[in-house]
Amino acid sequence: MIKSLIYKLVLPLTIISFAAIVKWWYALPIDGPETLLYGFPFPFISEAWHTSMSIQIFLLELGVNFITFLSFWFLLVFSIHQFVIKIRTYKIVTIVLWVLSGFILLAATLIASSSNNLWYIKRPFNTEVMETGYKCIWQNTDRPNYPTYHPK
Repeated sequence: MIKSLIYKLVLPLTIISFAAIVKWWYALPIDGPETLLYGFPFPFISEAWHTSMSIQIFLLELGVNFITFLSFWFLLVFSIHQFVIKIRTYKIVTIVLWVLSGFILLAATLIASSSNNLWYIKRPFNTEVMETGYKCIWQNTDRPNYPTYHPK
């Protein structure tokens, strides 16, 4: 039953929440321009500096973040199933969750497959974090004011 819950609930909820809830980090990389990094609990994606509309993806941080989200949803679903109420999954709920997860995976694949993107095992630069915040995927993040942190 737990194996079934992982496929029917935990995995799609992990993918949906991984994409929907985002922490942003306004940072000054060492020897780089000001940038916004995204990811929770570690920033795993950043604007690339070599061309517009490209990103830098850090695989180690991405993997740790995904495992963190997966562990959270597994522990939550497992705890509810064992100690509160037995969870029964309905086919329509499973289908809706997987369709939504499929759209998210498709969009992420299209964005990540750009030839201008840079892929790194680990983030190759250190940063000085100036400000952080949270947003949902449908919200716009206003770029913090750079002169606030480095007045002339």
